[in-house]
Amino acid sequence: MTYLTRVTTAAGALLACAGLLAAAPAQAAPRAARTTFPLTDNWLYLTVARGENAQTGDKHGTLLMCDPLPLGYARAAEACDELSKVDGDITRIPQKKVFCPMIYAPVTVHAHGQWNGQPVDYQETYTSKCAMEARTGAVFAVDH
Repeated sequence: MTYLTRVTTAAGALLACAGLLAAAPAQAAPRAARTTFPLTDNWLYLTVARGENAQTGDKHGTLLMCDPLPLGYARAAEACDELSKVDGDITRIPQKKVFCPMIYAPVTVHAHGQWNGQPVDYQETYTSKCAMEARTGAVFAVDH
């Protein structure tokens, strides 16, 4: 057997072994890791519903996750920053001084989740979307 034949045979054997290793089934994640969702202590499931009743109104929701990176919607980073400043307590977000038209178009918001391991459950009905954003900042701005 020549040197070139031996090198070619060895290279072929190495490629075959690499192919077998790549084709081997991946190890499943440990059960605890697969069932832990979300993978952060700072998350809220947010819903915004038109009307005074969150159960019957036209609503949409999203999951806001703040660790390790803000995810969920366009203003997630701003919402996470606001929540961090008040330790996840939506009622402590400083109210913005804005002028809202006196048009009654109620919206009901709900936040359910946890912040720093503590449960969060917040629900409120505001007279308008403008009033909601003045009071809660970017937290419920899920449709922008």
